[in-house]
Amino acid sequence: MSKKYYITTAIDYVNARPHIGHALEKIYADVIARHYRARYGEKNVRLLMGTDENSLKNVLAAKEAGVPVAEFVEKTAETFRGLKQSLNLSWDDFIRTTEERHVKGAIKFWSACKKEDIYKKKYKGLYCVGCEEFKTEKELVGGRCPEHPNAELQAVEEENYFFKLSNYQKKLEELIAKDKLKIFPESRKNEMLSFIRGGLMDFSISRSHERAEGWGIPVPGDPDQVMYVWFDALTNYITALGYADDLADFKNYWENAEETLHVIGKGITRFHAIYWSWSAMLLSARVKLPKKIFVHGYVTIDGQKISKSLGNVVDPVEVAEKYGTDALRYFLLREFSPFEDGDFSVKKLEERYNGELANGLGNLVARVATLGEKLSPIFYVGAKSLADVLKNARADYDSVVENFRFNEALEMVSKLASESDGELTKKEPWKIKDESERREVMLGLCVKIAVITELLAPFLPDAAEKIKRQIAYDRPAKAFVIKKEGILFPRLP
Repeated sequence: MSKKYYITTAIDYVNARPHIGHALEKIYADVIARHYRARYGEKNVRLLMGTDENSLKNVLAAKEAGVPVAEFVEKTAETFRGLKQSLNLSWDDFIRTTEERHVKGAIKFWSACKKEDIYKKKYKGLYCVGCEEFKTEKELVGGRCPEHPNAELQAVEEENYFFKLSNYQKKLEELIAKDKLKIFPESRKNEMLSFIRGGLMDFSISRSHERAEGWGIPVPGDPDQVMYVWFDALTNYITALGYADDLADFKNYWENAEETLHVIGKGITRFHAIYWSWSAMLLSARVKLPKKIFVHGYVTIDGQKISKSLGNVVDPVEVAEKYGTDALRYFLLREFSPFEDGDFSVKKLEERYNGELANGLGNLVARVATLGEKLSPIFYVGAKSLADVLKNARADYDSVVENFRFNEALEMVSKLASESDGELTKKEPWKIKDESERREVMLGLCVKIAVITELLAPFLPDAAEKIKRQIAYDRPAKAFVIKKEGILFPRLP
């Protein structure tokens, strides 16, 4: 059986439309999936995205809109599903946590956990609706949730089911410390180890049916309780594969996969690295654990976290419609390190677009296509095949991409385009009178563009296809067939 690779993103609350931060994570995961497909085959890679629909914040948002909850989440979920086209995402499956396959799977998972790990007790604490989590005093900053400082915490007292996370402290520390669960970057791994070593507390895994306003997945055997949204939501990674019915996809892409990777934002690392991934939950339910977590930073606007209350939400669909999907993808992938927060602004996007796409790669392709069209086809007569050249070019690139350093990978592409443009200017093939010599110069440039296109494809799939149409390599003929088309990246005024 071929090795399988399974990549997932966090599923998103549907209390509001997607913003630029959601786009960042989806694009990161899409790049990884496209890269893996190119290396390991289309059918061996599976990319999952989806929506988290059973939360209290969704209920409150629906009430504010004056719309029934089911209708509200259905409509908003479609805006997230629509990102597939707007951002050119290549997900294979989209899971909604109100789907029957998920509900069945979440109930099975709860029932599969060891009985001694779940108990019921009364609890009183401060609840952050934004995080959908009870907060301890040591987690607060100035009495506020650091993730949602503009929202008031709710004082809640009720009887819930709890999970004995404390039973798994030593096991979790060992698994993360020894990289049996590999967390990228190292700084996030150290944060999780510090959190574990500070002492793990049991956590609530249900909410009263009354406080949830009847919305959520019922706890097996107790209709007065619904599952805590995180406990329910995190099972999506396996319910989407048919965990409820033990389907073949669950076996292939989870139990027997070569790699299982979660792509998540820094604010929810603890839920995945401790509560979920390699966690007591999975250990208790005796389900195989995933292998890697890639933790990315946030998109900020003028240095501030995106917030509806601040009015600084940027709609990625509007940006993509105005500047093009590839322009948005390029900026988010190129501008900053994936491991740190990165600031978005229209000015920065326009500068990066004009400087590296319009005046850089786009200009190079246009020049080579214009000059090469008259000589087409240009036969490849080098000692090495083009496949060998591409393989050599990928040596460092593959490692960079698979360690999630996307900005560095695109820097390689940008540098190669700049060098090629410089070579074109220096050799001035339009002045060379000997046709065979001119063809040789153009061949060298075509080979470099083929390399650029190969490396660019996971990042800007549309642009890569457009380049291939203009400077296409005919493998049987061992020749580049060149045909100039429209402007690849029209310059912004």
